Amino acid sequence: MLLDGLHLPLTTPFYSDGRLNVPKLEHNVARYSKTPVAGLVALGDSAESTLLSEEETRRVLRSVVGAAADEKVLIAGVSRDSVVGTLDLAGWAAEFAYDAVLVRRPSIFQACTRAGSVKELLTYFQAVADRSPLPVILWSGAPQDGPLLPVEAIVELSGHPMIVGLVDGSGDLVRQERLKVGTAEVKRDVTVTAVFAAVTRRMRAQRGAGELISASTLTDGGAALAVTPTKVVAKTRTKVVGFQILAGRVDGMLEGVKAGAVGAMPGFAAAAPQACYEVLAAWKDGDEGLAREKQERLADVAKRVERDMGVAGIKFGCDLNGYFGGWPRLPLLPLAGAERAEIEGLMQGMRH
Repeated sequence: MLLDGLHLPLTTPFYSDGRLNVPKLEHNVARYSKTPVAGLVALGDSAESTLLSEEETRRVLRSVVGAAADEKVLIAGVSRDSVVGTLDLAGWAAEFAYDAVLVRRPSIFQACTRAGSVKELLTYFQAVADRSPLPVILWSGAPQDGPLLPVEAIVELSGHPMIVGLVDGSGDLVRQERLKVGTAEVKRDVTVTAVFAAVTRRMRAQRGAGELISASTLTDGGAALAVTPTKVVAKTRTKVVGFQILAGRVDGMLEGVKAGAVGAMPGFAAAAPQACYEVLAAWKDGDEGLAREKQERLADVAKRVERDMGVAGIKFGCDLNGYFGGWPRLPLLPLAGAERAEIEGLMQGMRH
């Protein structure tokens, strides 16, 4: 699976009484699908996924697929503390036609520094990758969120045929260079379109002309009906890629791609997808000065909205740009009036 470009971590909308708001989630996904982002991430770090029930989790996964454009890469956050739980959710993601799963360090290892903990961490990721029905992307968040995945562990895991990449939120250039050197020998063939864009599982999907459904499901009985084949990719080709790394924070996007990253997955992209995309677009066009200017304009805003105010800040930023953010689910609290006014001022030049 090709991971080039900007991948947008979705938030999870709720009604004012705390119930899951599926129509607003579908509205957001449909609107994000019209932006130039390469992919959408369900149940990522800003999706309040730990506050969802198992049934709500499945509803989110199903709803995102139903509303997303076929050409958008879909990634599902499936992290659970147990291998069994993670694989169970990965199975649902595969059934709903996601393209890859995002897996982070289990919470039981967050503060674990005893001897043998790295071995247990490797065992967790290897066991998940061995049985995952979808390609696995590792997630290593910002330092303030807990211990980073060790570089040595990532390098070892990069050789697994089902582990295709990493989202790195460290912002550490030395670390990124070590990752680049350590994974340099990894080479894989991926299927892409004629213009070297990702080919998603939904684009590959095709129902045979002979597949039948019962007319009784549509009327009050009768003969079977042939299902019209869905549109498929007309022409594909193969591209050789390495171990694909995505920058996990706004202030590290440019530094990440300079160090070899293929794209980015910052949480703030949910509130300002176009502004985040423009940093990568300027770099791709060969204008590093413009890319840096755009990133610097974003960095302080993203830090205040995402890092300081968290999910509530990102959701209010979504509200300002026509996506439904709404309130977070309890025990998380919405922003106070002064905080909302501050974000409105900070994002004044990012409205669209």
